[in-house]
Amino acid sequence: MAKLGFIGLGIMGDPMARNLLKAGHDVALWSKTKGKAEAVAAEGKGKGCDTPAEVAANSDCVFYCVGDSAMSRETAIGKDGLIEGAKPGTVIADCSTVSPAESREIGEALAAKGIHFLDAPCTGSKPGAEGGTLTFMIGGDEKVFESVKPYFEAMGKLFYYCGGPGMGLQAKLTQNLILANIMEAFNEGMVLAAKAGIAPELMLDILNNSAAKSGLVAFKAPYILDRNFVTNFSTKWMHKDVSMALDSARAQGVPMPLTAVTQQMFQAAIAKGYGDMDFCSTVRVYEEMAGVEVKKKA
Repeated sequence: MAKLGFIGLGIMGDPMARNLLKAGHDVALWSKTKGKAEAVAAEGKGKGCDTPAEVAANSDCVFYCVGDSAMSRETAIGKDGLIEGAKPGTVIADCSTVSPAESREIGEALAAKGIHFLDAPCTGSKPGAEGGTLTFMIGGDEKVFESVKPYFEAMGKLFYYCGGPGMGLQAKLTQNLILANIMEAFNEGMVLAAKAGIAPELMLDILNNSAAKSGLVAFKAPYILDRNFVTNFSTKWMHKDVSMALDSARAQGVPMPLTAVTQQMFQAAIAKGYGDMDFCSTVRVYEEMAGVEVKKKA
């Protein structure tokens, strides 16, 4: 079994780390909340560490999953970061969704110390993390990825090598902007139907049996109809990802008018206090403007 590390024990990271432990690996762990690392470590051959640098010193391959680009930079190359403890030849895989440009800079800083770096964002939300069925999009050296792929397989089932540094993130941002736009189209349509008097259950059945069928809608709609906005993937993090997609589009001269409107609707949801709820809660912005709720009929 391998000596691995995992940093970031949030909604996604906690079950990902637990799956590495279930696979029998020795896993060094760190979280800003020390008690989290110790609790996860108790699930198997785990060790709670005091810093990311200590995690790296005890690992041949380290995964981390954090909230944004600033956190990624701090974790990898900041004070007490992975770069301070990792041996030459160590592989570090960032499973967060962050800026491709920032990720490339982090990779260059690590490479100067002889440390390999992969951008490896994942999709599948909380259920995928818990079930070990995540999909990973990989950027970086393909041979390095292949050398650590067996460790990824404890956390996911599908793996797409997308190209050089930052390319996994570029694919992930593309996927998330499409998901966000589908969510907003669904929100608009369902609020319109509800306002006109069509039962949401009927409208959903029509969608699921037409060309408008969507895996995202099939998964998220029951939560909306039950008024259950438990967080599988938060509004604030989807807003962050859509904003980064727009930044990438500007840098490459690609027009994305629909995505720009979606980003502003997510911003409105955050302003109304829905930032920490699941991103399907964005329907509430439309509901409040229209004076109707998309919910199961009594």
